[in-house]
Amino acid sequence: MNPRNPPAAFGVAVLGIAIFAMMDAEMKQLSIALGAYNALLWRSFIGVLIGGVFYAFGRMPWPSRPVLRLHIQRGVAGGGSVLLFFWGLARVPLAQGVALSFIAPLLALYLAAVLLKEKVGQRTVLASLLAFAGVVVILAGQARMELGPEALKGSVAILVAASLYAYNIILLKRQALVAKPAEVAFFLNLVAGVMLALAAPWFAILPGAEHWPGLTASAVAAFVSLMLLAWAYARAEAQYLLPVEYTAFVWAALLGWWVFGETVSAPTIGGALMIVAGCLIAARRKGAPDGVAEPA
Repeated sequence: MNPRNPPAAFGVAVLGIAIFAMMDAEMKQLSIALGAYNALLWRSFIGVLIGGVFYAFGRMPWPSRPVLRLHIQRGVAGGGSVLLFFWGLARVPLAQGVALSFIAPLLALYLAAVLLKEKVGQRTVLASLLAFAGVVVILAGQARMELGPEALKGSVAILVAASLYAYNIILLKRQALVAKPAEVAFFLNLVAGVMLALAAPWFAILPGAEHWPGLTASAVAAFVSLMLLAWAYARAEAQYLLPVEYTAFVWAALLGWWVFGETVSAPTIGGALMIVAGCLIAARRKGAPDGVAEPA
């Protein structure tokens, strides 16, 4: 059983989300250049190689059948989620795409109560609602922008991806209790890569040399972020860590402005402040019940 350490878990989760946001920016560029499928396919293959090194040097045993089934479930859900997300992200501004994905933590908050039998405290609910209100403010400000029909398709894809990601968060919590972070990251890349490879004869293309540094960097960032989040979810309740997901918008707004020249409006800034406030409220929660149980 991993020892509980909620404050440390919260900080590690924040770092994991920040690294993930940097990977999102790189993957948006790659999805525009190569298409979401090929960007994710080759990134997954690189992730398998990186994970294989950790797996081999860590001398980790092959997982038991129940744990392997859990890895496969999350790999399928995670692979479908990220493919839809990056397809949509290539069609909408980075900050807007991340903002739309924020329905996932809200769905996962209540999935945790149903599937993990966690008690959802009033303070946690209020913190999540405040953060979600910030997302609404942002979307209201961006609704005035004319982005065209492709942006609408991208938004729908991201909303579907967010629904899959909500279940993915719950599976991560279960994985974190029975597997090491490197194992979690390795099997997510392996299962997602195998799933994507099934369509390779029809859709795969070999990226040019100029794209491999970006693919490698995004694979490393994804792997490190997955390990950090797995470490965090093994040491704190899912409901305690879910508001951390909202900090991704702050990074997305900054990276969208810096990398893609996307403007950051007043509603965006106001909404981001509400998101951060919600996360701080959740982080200061005291007396949280212990939701980390010894795996059977």
